[in-house]
Amino acid sequence: MWTYIFGPFLALLPKRWRKALPFSDRINWPRAVTLSGFAELCVFLAALLEWYSISMTTWVNRGLDVALNAGPASGITDQAVGAMAWFIWVNHPLTWVIGYFSVEGAARMCGAAFSDSLLGTLPLFLVDKTMRVFFGGPRKVEEGPGVAVSFVSAISDKVLESSLPLSVDQILFQKNGSEEMMEILASRRKPDWDPPRVVRYQDNYYRLENYARCPGPRPFRYTLRRLAAGVPGRKVLLYEPR
Repeated sequence: MWTYIFGPFLALLPKRWRKALPFSDRINWPRAVTLSGFAELCVFLAALLEWYSISMTTWVNRGLDVALNAGPASGITDQAVGAMAWFIWVNHPLTWVIGYFSVEGAARMCGAAFSDSLLGTLPLFLVDKTMRVFFGGPRKVEEGPGVAVSFVSAISDKVLESSLPLSVDQILFQKNGSEEMMEILASRRKPDWDPPRVVRYQDNYYRLENYARCPGPRPFRYTLRRLAAGVPGRKVLLYEPR
């Protein structure tokens, strides 16, 4: 209930505000942000079409009135009136505002659906940043380029996965002196497998050292280092290859 009723509205908030909510753990935020982005996209696309219809009707009528009052000697044609009305619509600030929120909705929807980019809406994000500057509080650097790279990488992974058949992971072991390394080649990207997460495989614990792509039918390569000991916990990833 929380995810589908309140989640799409609360998903517009910045991440810091969402985490501060007392019932934050009851909401499936990836699903809520996906629904919120989809709703934002649909609403503003509809608004854009309605604004286009109203604007073109209004400005074309005004242009035709001017042409009729000026007479045939003015040389104003129907095509010129339509082109000018379209030019005014494209350059109108409201067109840009509605268009931005349409793109924002698509970006938020795809970011939540294909990666861990759970983005809120930009105006509230700017309010949050302003409050941090003037009223202080913990600051965390969130670079836009990093988010964009993560989003593009997630989309690229999905495209790559769709072009490859599903296959069983290939596991390789090698020793480097006293250290034991495990390498996993997978045909699908493993969610939440980001260095330096700890992974439990059988009765052993490994630290994820590196993730990279490689050619072949299993393009996702994970390099892990065996730990001398490990402690079971909620943050430990359980690896069960099938």
